[in-house]
Amino acid sequence: MPNSPIRVPYLDLKAQYKSIKPEIDAAIARVLDSCQFVLGAEVSSFEQEFAAYAGAADCIALNSGTSALHLALLAAGVGPGDEVITVPFTFVASVAAVLYTGARPILIDIDPRTFTMEPGAIEAAITLRTKAILPVHLYGHPADMDPIMEVARRHGLVVIEDAAQAHGAKYKGHPVGNIADMTCFSFYPTKNLGAYGEGGAVTTSNAEYAKKVRSLRDWGQDRKYHHVLRGYNYRMEGFQGAILGVKLRHLEAWTETRRAIVSRYNELLADCGVERPGEMPWARHAYHVYTLRTQDRDGLQAALLADGIQTSVHYALPVHLQPAYADLGYRRGDLPKAEAAAQQVLSLPLYPELSPSAIAEVADAVCKAASRNVQIV
Repeated sequence: MPNSPIRVPYLDLKAQYKSIKPEIDAAIARVLDSCQFVLGAEVSSFEQEFAAYAGAADCIALNSGTSALHLALLAAGVGPGDEVITVPFTFVASVAAVLYTGARPILIDIDPRTFTMEPGAIEAAITLRTKAILPVHLYGHPADMDPIMEVARRHGLVVIEDAAQAHGAKYKGHPVGNIADMTCFSFYPTKNLGAYGEGGAVTTSNAEYAKKVRSLRDWGQDRKYHHVLRGYNYRMEGFQGAILGVKLRHLEAWTETRRAIVSRYNELLADCGVERPGEMPWARHAYHVYTLRTQDRDGLQAALLADGIQTSVHYALPVHLQPAYADLGYRRGDLPKAEAAAQQVLSLPLYPELSPSAIAEVADAVCKAASRNVQIV
């Protein structure tokens, strides 16, 4: 059957821009007037505001979330010969950043309820070479941090959170951003807090880590043309700092709108035979994505596209089964919970501007797919 014209896109960045256009245009004009195109006052202002939002003492703005992971690991002293424990069910940057340092990623399985690191699997993965633990707050749901931190402290390990999808998430009432030693954010345009280009940040309340990340992002300088470290060009652009400063003021309202949309989805899909995303009692889920689990993900996705509904898959192949990471030595079956999730997850449209009628259309299309005997359960 040919696909229908797209009635509900998976994401609509134009709708958000239109809703805040005067503020964004004024912010861009300020950068043009100042000619501070790299770092500068707008970036510094955003750093202060985002640190406060995340509950951290410091925020270092960078050019991507991948750079944030890389520099946080370096600041923690991770390097060749070390091991970092993380998960395979994530975007590849979580693992790639470990390899950038020369260290080896050690992958453990996930909790299928939250799609995040299984704390009970950490201890068996620790060796004399283990230097850090890198949990990923996938989809906007925080990992269970208390047991992760307990194991880390007992073994003298640094904990670095990958919060690329978790702006606005909370763990036991605490904002993601100041629970572990360092937290890494991405501001890629599709994120809940997205730049108009690339962007990222590290938040921390450890002054030494902050100092080192700040130096490493700007060629290892401690003052102009005086290089104390072998650093990188990972600086945030002035435009992105200004844009993110505007959007940060709307983030809480957008997060609550996302959560309201999820509640409506959950109501409409209650009897449609799909597994809806859960939220642990200790979590505030930021819902970067709304992800179902189905036994025939591809069948459901095809049925929805035929009905004019765009969806996405995060992620169809876990990192340990990606061809580029075959040399890590893992095989199919080594991490079964992550592998099962990768075969079953499907993300529905979710963004603050999604209308009630569009939410109903999406839910109706899912239920119709079930009624047409699509094998989704």
